[in-house]
Amino acid sequence: MEELDMHHIFELGLILVMIAAGITAISKKFKQPYPIALVIVGALIGLFNIPVLEPLKAFITEGEVFNFVIITLFLPALLGEAALKLPYSHLKANKEPIIALAFGGTLISFLIVGFSAYYFFDFSIQAAFVFGALMSATDPVSVLSIFKSVGVKKRLAVVIEGESLFNDGLAVVLFNISAFYLVSYIDAGWAGLGSGLWEFIRVVSLGLIIGGSLGYAFSILTKYYDDYPLEIIFSVILFYGSFLLAESVHASGVIAVVIAALIFGNFGGKIGMSPTTKLNINSFWDVAALLANSLVFLMVGLEITRIDLLEKWPYIFAAILIVLVARSIAVYTSLSLIGNFPHMWKHILNWGGLKGSLSIALVLSLPRDFPGREDVLILGFSVVLFSLVVQGLTIKPLINVLGIKPKEEGNEEFEKLLSQLHRYEMAISEIHRVKQKLYITDPISKELIDTYEKRIDMLKAQLDDLFERNPVLKEKQLSTLRKHAMYAEYEAVAKLEKEEIISSAIAENEYDSITDSIVHNEEK
Repeated sequence: MEELDMHHIFELGLILVMIAAGITAISKKFKQPYPIALVIVGALIGLFNIPVLEPLKAFITEGEVFNFVIITLFLPALLGEAALKLPYSHLKANKEPIIALAFGGTLISFLIVGFSAYYFFDFSIQAAFVFGALMSATDPVSVLSIFKSVGVKKRLAVVIEGESLFNDGLAVVLFNISAFYLVSYIDAGWAGLGSGLWEFIRVVSLGLIIGGSLGYAFSILTKYYDDYPLEIIFSVILFYGSFLLAESVHASGVIAVVIAALIFGNFGGKIGMSPTTKLNINSFWDVAALLANSLVFLMVGLEITRIDLLEKWPYIFAAILIVLVARSIAVYTSLSLIGNFPHMWKHILNWGGLKGSLSIALVLSLPRDFPGREDVLILGFSVVLFSLVVQGLTIKPLINVLGIKPKEEGNEEFEKLLSQLHRYEMAISEIHRVKQKLYITDPISKELIDTYEKRIDMLKAQLDDLFERNPVLKEKQLSTLRKHAMYAEYEAVAKLEKEEIISSAIAENEYDSITDSIVHNEEK
């Protein structure tokens, strides 16, 4: 590789950012999933000789560089951004399908792909289950960006996000066990099985403990500051610190950063963040995630062109088929015992099980002397390419065909009015808070509050008129109100249980009843 100084690397990196930003901007303008466009353009750049980009291509496509950029630099930011904004109440209300997919579905897919690769491709047992681990992950970098761009119903989006956040943590653990410990565990027989189970539990549990502890500590820290630039820095330290600390003790860094971000965004946001802080933290990570996603998919396109996919096309075709079948069995089997889950949504979850940069980064991290490394690399890259281009381009039409995202008359007008109403009400609340804190006099605050209240009265009149013209929207409001009322019911039962006024058995029955009601309400 041509030696590059840091100044020149920065210049070339800036060119890469400019290309990524340009492609992303054009894709968003035409309302198309930008990751697909970036992968295709990245592949074209990789195939054609562009003199100004040749040094950068040589640098980026080095295995160690790609692995570092994807896993250490971008993955904590992307996972942290997604988990930070995911309400815990939504996860709790949809915990059954998320757990079923992220754990049951991942294990089923891992076993099916692993045994299939062992029997049909004549892989060693070690290489076969490494391939199984790579292909059982629904890469969060790919899944979250694709589904955010096409848009789906809220509950389905929560299930998709929840699965993708926890699923890859499990897949990384399975990958490490398969790559570095599986043979010794098999040689040890039943004792090896016990060792494997213990290693799995240790890695996952330690990740949960580290992420939970740091998330709680940084949440408490926000109580003592009302300084959003500093609190943004806290979030950066938390996401990368939890990831690197977990990895340093051979725990799951992915699980650690997801748990830390969930606690920080929910508990920390509730006890220690002002509206201004929440807005600025979310805005900061929006920008960071968009930049990271854009660069990730462009790099994936560049990386894929390094592999000659034509030599083993029969095996590639078979690998794609096996992965698709394994995903189908995993989704429909793991969700078969989950009640009140629409069957149409299972089709979206099945076809939306995209593979991406995480799979490529993991396979590139394998030692050069790993048995079967090149075969695993070729098949892995092929499935990723198929997943991103074919599945990624067809998921939006599939959503439309299945009617997952129906357009409601007047919905855009309703959402605009509702957004403005919420803005003005929050503004009044913030004025009252700042007034007390900064000793602002009543005449000054009253003048501004009166201005907002007049705007609110106008919006309410517009909403009344809209409800008369579109009764469906009124029902939607009632549905939202019912949902929040049922969340209040849930908290009331939890309080009674905590104070030992009712037994845990009674509380559990009440929880199940309320959860079923919430699910039924959201499906209407």
